[in-house]
Amino acid sequence: MSLFADLPILWKMLFPTSRRGSHAERLDGFYRTQAERYDEFRRRMLHGREDLMAALEFPEDGVWLDLGAGTGSNADLLGARLGRLRKAWLVDLCPPLLDVARRRIEARGWSNVEAVEADATAWRSPEPADVVTFSYSLTMIPDWFRAIDRALENLKPGGRIGVVDFYISRKWPSDGLRKHGRFQRFWWPQSYAWDDVFISPDHLPYLRARFDEELRLERLAKVPYMLGLRSPHYVFVGRKL
Repeated sequence: MSLFADLPILWKMLFPTSRRGSHAERLDGFYRTQAERYDEFRRRMLHGREDLMAALEFPEDGVWLDLGAGTGSNADLLGARLGRLRKAWLVDLCPPLLDVARRRIEARGWSNVEAVEADATAWRSPEPADVVTFSYSLTMIPDWFRAIDRALENLKPGGRIGVVDFYISRKWPSDGLRKHGRFQRFWWPQSYAWDDVFISPDHLPYLRARFDEELRLERLAKVPYMLGLRSPHYVFVGRKL
């Protein structure tokens, strides 16, 4: 996609207007004018989603909750595995993005997929889930720890959580975790916070404390129009004990 086509999104990111109101109102204000272009631009910015979905095991006749599902693009990444699920719930708090998700569901003919407008910190699944995912949504949920706790409650014993998101390390990370330099730990939280994306050094430690870790990837990836700077992100898969 060209710079000209990206300009409306870049303008919204540089000059956001959604500074007041509830969390839901801020999401609506930020995404309403860019929802239709969301997938193409974020595909070049939100790395690791394909790796996460490929790493997760989706059992036959299982239940999947995608929390902060946005436009529902993760469902496309499942391919034929989606049809083997009994139910998939795409949960988000932003109506403009859910409108795109519902059109996607209708266009694909997914009879087992439903989009729900709800808060991931409070929504209760109608039945225990086999898999719960957060794809670049924890950094946009103010009470992200409550969202993780609710996901744990919604999972059946032995169920799996999968998360991919931006992050920076703690200044003194635990053994085995990557340590980021001073510039990364300063620049990326300040940069993303401008658009109400709040990077936390506590995501991975909290996930590792709440779940039995099965997969962890810590990587750097390019961000569109950021002059070669590479932003940290992680992929995590854990199992409920």
